[in-house]
Amino acid sequence: MHGTPHIVSDVMTHTVAAIGRGASFKEIVRMMQDWKVSALPVLEGEGRVVGVVSEADLLPKEEFRDSDPDRYTQLRRLPDLAKAGAVTAGELMTSPALTVHANATLAQAARTMAMAKVKRLPVVDDVGMLQGIVSRADLLKVFLREDEDIAQEVRREVVSYLFPASTSSARVAVRDGVVTLSGGVRDASLIPVAARLIRAVEGVVDVNFDVSENGGSAEPTPDPSSHSDNSSPS
Repeated sequence: MHGTPHIVSDVMTHTVAAIGRGASFKEIVRMMQDWKVSALPVLEGEGRVVGVVSEADLLPKEEFRDSDPDRYTQLRRLPDLAKAGAVTAGELMTSPALTVHANATLAQAARTMAMAKVKRLPVVDDVGMLQGIVSRADLLKVFLREDEDIAQEVRREVVSYLFPASTSSARVAVRDGVVTLSGGVRDASLIPVAARLIRAVEGVVDVNFDVSENGGSAEPTPDPSSHSDNSSPS
């Protein structure tokens, strides 16, 4: 299959605010305010990403500003206390930086963000040079894809392979990102496969089926991957 590619380079922001290791605490705060971002890549040399400074790295400065933590807190939050005393990006940054490549899929980027609980990722090339940045909001852009564009890809990349016109009368309709496959198919056992492949198409919100085997009278067929049997015994 050769579906429309949707990778990080399709949605990332190319113009990125970044800082060097020697940037002061106040410079970092000012740049975050000016660019309206919550994190900044830290660069060295000609643009190699060596770390990231986030708002979370800056907050210990305020949290411990007028407090004298007890010994238990000192032991438990040693990294935060170190950052409370830091004054440069090199001291504040989280390193090594969590990054992503431009050719990574949006799903891969989303999984990395979710697992690390971060809002954005620097995009780097094979030697770690900064190319852009991708945020959670960027990844959600795929759901703005036109319904007809989604329908065409589902017909071309899924239906034509699993339910060719010579053996079925399968039809595809998309509304608000929800795909409905209806009509007659020769082999209904392929429906779970179709569900998985359709859900993999960028921009798909959900999948419904209203198909019958061998082109008979269509009976609604639930998507096996999204519904459970809640019936009680008679």
